[in-house]
Amino acid sequence: MPLSRIVMRLARNPGTEFAGGDDHRGYALTAPLTADGMLDEESYAKTRDQCVVRRFAPDEDPADGRLARRGQRWFFDYDDADTADDEPVYRLGEHRFAVGEYVTVTDEDGRPLTYKVVEVQPAG
Repeated sequence: MPLSRIVMRLARNPGTEFAGGDDHRGYALTAPLTADGMLDEESYAKTRDQCVVRRFAPDEDPADGRLARRGQRWFFDYDDADTADDEPVYRLGEHRFAVGEYVTVTDEDGRPLTYKVVEVQPAG
């Protein structure tokens, strides 16, 4: 299964400083998807080293990590030796990655924030 590049940008998050969202904050993720846009778990096992993530925001340097999994728990991992930096992704195995869909990522401060999928294309 070929890899896809998925871009998610911070959506509206009422009750936070990002109540109106922020198109300049988000994630670029490379992962294998099924034909219907779901994470392809079987292909992930074969392409795990190529499943990378980049967190971007205007007030910080980009953070490069990888998509990782422990049991049914999916997360973004930025340092193999430190679990404190892990960012869990809520029910990632059940999300459909299609433009307009929403994904919740728990940030490094432990806050669940919602992101909108704005781009899905073949990784190249």
